[in-house]
Amino acid sequence: MKMRILSIWVMLEDSLHFITVTATENTQHRRSQSNLSGASGGHPNDWNQDDHMSPSCNDVSGRELQPRRQRRTHIPDKPNYSLNLWSIMKNCIGKELSKIPMPVNFNEPLSMLQRLTEDLEYHELLDKAARCDSSLEQMCLVAAFSVSSYSTTVHRTAKPFNPLLGETYELDRLEEFGYRSLCEQVSHHPPAAAHHVISQRGWTLWQEITIASKFRGKYLSIMPLGAIHLQFHSSGNHYVWRKVTSTVHNIIVGKLWIDQSGDIEIVNHRTKETCQLKFSPYSYFSRDVPRKVTGVVADSRGQAHYILSGTWDDKMESAKIIQSSRGGSGSEGKQKTVYQTLSPKLLWKKYPLPENAENMYHFSALALTLNEPEEGVGLTDSRLRPDQRLMEDGRWDEANSEKQRLEEKQRAVRRRREAEATDALDEECDYDSGREYEGYQPLWFHQRRDSVTGETNFVYKGGYWEAKERQDWSMCPDIF
Repeated sequence: MKMRILSIWVMLEDSLHFITVTATENTQHRRSQSNLSGASGGHPNDWNQDDHMSPSCNDVSGRELQPRRQRRTHIPDKPNYSLNLWSIMKNCIGKELSKIPMPVNFNEPLSMLQRLTEDLEYHELLDKAARCDSSLEQMCLVAAFSVSSYSTTVHRTAKPFNPLLGETYELDRLEEFGYRSLCEQVSHHPPAAAHHVISQRGWTLWQEITIASKFRGKYLSIMPLGAIHLQFHSSGNHYVWRKVTSTVHNIIVGKLWIDQSGDIEIVNHRTKETCQLKFSPYSYFSRDVPRKVTGVVADSRGQAHYILSGTWDDKMESAKIIQSSRGGSGSEGKQKTVYQTLSPKLLWKKYPLPENAENMYHFSALALTLNEPEEGVGLTDSRLRPDQRLMEDGRWDEANSEKQRLEEKQRAVRRRREAEATDALDEECDYDSGREYEGYQPLWFHQRRDSVTGETNFVYKGGYWEAKERQDWSMCPDIF
């Protein structure tokens, strides 16, 4: 009798659990396992064995281009400087950390704009998704992409540099990978960054992210606010989702470690299909694997088609649902749904870290290249920020002095801008029709109301790459 592997998933109203069964063709079941590892046995070679994906998703013709330049593979090792963290953090409990000056000893030599750009580490998932004929299969890959952006954070407990107002960061990978990315710090209080990416391989991504952070005594909560938009050119499928909360533990005593927790809802606003992802918080008493992520992909009527499973620091898999049924109530009276699926297939697998990564801030291969000096970038680019460059070179005392200089320079500009606004307001009061003060305006992004979410966001208005082509940066402010 022919055997095949099926999976049974039992979903409560607010959580997802499953068991794996070995079944014959007439689906007589025998239970075999009850944890995530039992159904997450995907291997890297599963990548090209996507039985659940349409042929269009797996077409790789013309996909890969040879890199045009050799990028760096290492940076100077992190110096071994000691600093009493508690002596600084004890005065920060309950405060917004973006307003508190911190020495570079707590930083990594990248800006928040560069960290935001790291979301593109697994851009090939979007290249593959752009080739999908099925929007549900596309949703699985978009969900894997949304999870993959957390994979670099598992060992990255140092904070990135807060960008200066007007600071930018470009990542031009047009020749190698077909995309161009631009970030700009559009607000300082609250700190907000706008990001725009366009790919020749069929997709555009944009987001405006405001980072809210609170120190709670034993841990630090980092809450990214703002929506991420992704649109595929050929189909017009428009996906929107938001990030989960990151928590840095053992701020005072013990080894720092980071966790991701919360729910992500991804919505395709063209088809109304959805994906519900759950990032399970770490619990010492839980029998689940750490960093677990589970999810369900459903059509516009709410009917589930795929189960997603994995961990945010390693891999994600999808399993196609072939049968579902309503079960009885659980121990807490919640309704059960039982899903029978085909065996899981690998969607995404994390790349191994480079050799000696533990001495290079645990940077990924992409992160090691982000601050590499590059000719022709805008004068406000993070690569040109002197305190960050000094820190990367291991000259931390000089970096701290430069950081203080830059922050004081920014404060002086802000005071001057506030004085101009006050003068304009006084003129308006004196003459009824005084000059209107416009306030700070970003160079490359402007505010527009989003037709999908109804929110007002900063979106790319164009002009940056044309200015780069001309090498005309005369419009750039002097922020460094």
